[in-house]
Amino acid sequence: MQGVTTAFLEDVWSRNFLNLFASPLSIAEYITGLVIASVVTSTVGIIVMLLLATGIFHLQFFSMGLPLIAFLTVLFVFGISLGIFGSAIVLRLGPASEWLLWPLPALLSPFAAVFYPLAVLPPWMQSVSRALPPSYVFEGMRALLADRPFPVMLLLQGALVAGLELLLAAYFYGRVYRHAVRTGLLARYSAESVA
Repeated sequence: MQGVTTAFLEDVWSRNFLNLFASPLSIAEYITGLVIASVVTSTVGIIVMLLLATGIFHLQFFSMGLPLIAFLTVLFVFGISLGIFGSAIVLRLGPASEWLLWPLPALLSPFAAVFYPLAVLPPWMQSVSRALPPSYVFEGMRALLADRPFPVMLLLQGALVAGLELLLAAYFYGRVYRHAVRTGLLARYSAESVA
């Protein structure tokens, strides 16, 4: 998420956002570029962190094998969709709304079942958790660490929810962008405020 939103915000902060869309660059190409840059930088960061954690703390992340890669892919897709959604919010509300982006992962983490099983959450929190792919990922990884059979259904459900949320985020960004162009908001966009 932070990779996508930071790349978007760098274009806003440098006042380069208008220059990009004065070119023949389409909105799909712009979002694809943000996603590719985010995936490359995040992948490098994850590889370095995994190697350091394995070498220094002797943690055995790779003992799970291919399921780890499958679950990490679901987390990547969810992070990308969250980044696109967050960028759309800033595009719609203006640069002053960027403060909404930074606490978003922390606000979602109690629902993601990172540190505790989903079953211990109250029913209303479980309902929210079912809409978040990380809850499926961490429940699946918890099952693997407990030497239970590979949780295919959890992986498929997480992937389905993450894919759906990616499509919805891209649709939302497209709608916000068209609104910004139609209302002239994009022309008045600057790093300080939206008139």
